[in-house]
Amino acid sequence: MPQTPDAPVKVLDYRPRAAELLPGSTWDYVEGGAGDEHTLGWNEASWQEIRLWPRTLVDVSAIDTSITLFGRELPHPVLLAPTAAHHLYHPGAEAETLAGAGAGEALAVMSTLGSMTVEDLGEAADGPWWFQLYVQPDREFTATLVHRAVDAGASAVVLTVDTPLLGARDRDRRAGGHTVDGLHPANLAPVTTAVSADSPLHQRVYNPHLDPSLTWETLSWLVDLSPVPVLTKGVLRPDDALRAVEFGVGGVVVSNHGARNLDTTAPTSDALPRVVDAIDGQVPVLVDGGIRRGTDVAKALCLGADAVLVGRPAIWALAVDGAAGVTHMLDIVRAELIMAMGLLGAPSVAELGRDLLRPR
Repeated sequence: MPQTPDAPVKVLDYRPRAAELLPGSTWDYVEGGAGDEHTLGWNEASWQEIRLWPRTLVDVSAIDTSITLFGRELPHPVLLAPTAAHHLYHPGAEAETLAGAGAGEALAVMSTLGSMTVEDLGEAADGPWWFQLYVQPDREFTATLVHRAVDAGASAVVLTVDTPLLGARDRDRRAGGHTVDGLHPANLAPVTTAVSADSPLHQRVYNPHLDPSLTWETLSWLVDLSPVPVLTKGVLRPDDALRAVEFGVGGVVVSNHGARNLDTTAPTSDALPRVVDAIDGQVPVLVDGGIRRGTDVAKALCLGADAVLVGRPAIWALAVDGAAGVTHMLDIVRAELIMAMGLLGAPSVAELGRDLLRPR
């Protein structure tokens, strides 16, 4: 996007513009969190509570933001998090998002609940991509879906482990519900449920597209099934993270599902260093949740993350300016990360450590 006087200069500039463009119910679906949305606010605010502690007189005439994940070098550590139903935000849907990610040199994680089939995602991708998986009650269908995604070009499978059922998404309920089955995801077969919409709410907490019987045995099954690395997304506890490594995962994503499931869950910046310490370098650790600035990315890397994922910012940018918006949003974060690294006295990602954070 050319830098004009009214062009966004920070990621958060995209938020109010997207709010103006999207229908109210769609905006609530994007922005909403669980319950009273305490965790939704904490996710963003907690990054700002971390104080930077820069070193000086370091040669930062060349700054290298590149990282390596699963043998692939990436120019920068900002990935696109999986988000559902991009047709709600732009007519080009996920194809537009993938085009923006490719131009922004970012790896994109595509959702099971997307608007396009995995085959179409593979055709549209102009760069590396991973597939986010919700295990279905039908294991045979799930296995086929995994193999379809890998055959289409997905180089990793990201298993969401924190959503056996949906949380109390008040905004969605007030709007009539962007429920998972109401989104008509292209990769999932139509399902029916024996529970009527007129049934009491407590009888409708389960969703037919989400398997509440997901266990460690399911993870073991998926790791054995998948020909590409499997990451678990939605891990907050160090013991869960360490156990996932013991079950053979290739990586862990510290996440609270964008604060959309269980309110008053700890923000991801609090959980991240504990997970990093438990895993102790055995596999990559990624993190999402409330990352809006290049300084947030730098802090996450200082705490031990190998990469970060951004979700809502990509949707805001997609709604405002399609692929060009996604690319511009990524460029903003990438530029701010370079600025932060230079001002911290850390010319490479490897030099971002906890010594650059002020102890509290």
